[in-house]
Amino acid sequence: MSKVLIIGGGIVGLTSAYYLQKKGYEVTVLDKGDITDNCSFGNAGMIVPSHFVPLAAPGMIKQGIRWMFNSKSPFYVRPSLNAGLVNWGLKFMKHATAKHVNQSAVPLRDLSLLSKKLYQDLAKEPEFEFELSPKGILAFYKTEKAGEEEAHLAAKAIELGLDMAVLSAAQCQALQPDLKLDVLGAVHYRCDAHLYPAKLMNALLKYLTDNGVKIERRKEVDKIEVTGNRIMKVFSGTEAWEADQYVVATGSWSPAVAKMAGVKISLMPGKGYSFMEPEPQNRLTIPALLCEARVAITPMNGQIRYGGTMELDKINNRINMQRVKGIVESVPAYFPDLKPALPAEKEIWYGFRPSSPDGLPYIGRSEKRENLVIATGHGMMGLSLGPATGLLVSQIIDEAVTELELKPFAVSR
Repeated sequence: MSKVLIIGGGIVGLTSAYYLQKKGYEVTVLDKGDITDNCSFGNAGMIVPSHFVPLAAPGMIKQGIRWMFNSKSPFYVRPSLNAGLVNWGLKFMKHATAKHVNQSAVPLRDLSLLSKKLYQDLAKEPEFEFELSPKGILAFYKTEKAGEEEAHLAAKAIELGLDMAVLSAAQCQALQPDLKLDVLGAVHYRCDAHLYPAKLMNALLKYLTDNGVKIERRKEVDKIEVTGNRIMKVFSGTEAWEADQYVVATGSWSPAVAKMAGVKISLMPGKGYSFMEPEPQNRLTIPALLCEARVAITPMNGQIRYGGTMELDKINNRINMQRVKGIVESVPAYFPDLKPALPAEKEIWYGFRPSSPDGLPYIGRSEKRENLVIATGHGMMGLSLGPATGLLVSQIIDEAVTELELKPFAVSR
């Protein structure tokens, strides 16, 4: 039986393990933490075929520069002499074009739709109950400018075969009658869905351990042994693991891990924050995106999760309360009855979204190491794109025909 070692226990690593186990591989997953602290647990739980526009898009540079001078803004780049950030930024600027957006739309759409289908298939299995809901997402806006941008996005989405509708304020109110709104309107991303991330991840972990996959927690990789163009061993302290194939799915830590194998990946961590509040009245029944504020709000497990911000910086343990205040203060402007309190630091979750400079994930074999597959760079869509990436990883390792064309996601692009 062929052995596969997966470095990283987030949604991409675990779904890769799931599909590889189904194909009969002997799989081990290493994670530097206890797994429950990664991005896949604390995110907004949104499945978003609507998000076919990459982060590298026209207008983002100008908008990003304006936001940089506001400590509560949705996007922030921490001033730094970090050479990696400079290199990433130059590549980002190169890709922030209409041509790149048009070229990226179909690959991102197809990857998202495949993931959504796989989530639907998974939810039919008796072992998996993770509150999958097909209600879509409402992208609310308060200004004419944001409304025009959303309408343009909706028109493009409909061209791509995605189900969207532009709604008036009254139509929005009819969909959520118990929630007071102060908006001009919304686009209903009816092609989208949401789930409860903690239930999903725990169900995956249970299934994998019950079916022979070894989950090794608190095993931070600190050395990779290479001979020729192959990885031979992976080390964590004095422990070593050998496999026939290796997968790097370590999110924002991927560049550091890949570097040990002599492989370069251009990636920056984008820190995001979230927190939960009880919602016994169940007023919010459809997840919401606040367009101008760039805040995501999701009902889950009898609570509401509020999340947002993109803070490009080195990986760190700081909690920037100004960023969290920005989330808290934006909500009542759209929903006057929802007034989340500023949470204590210990109640705030944060995670690092692995952001590629062109806004597309890396999925494929390394050209330098023939037995290494890279699966990272999903930005804010890690949970959304996880199952599709995991299936593609299993097909790459199995040397089967892949479900999708992989060229747009090539590691060497």
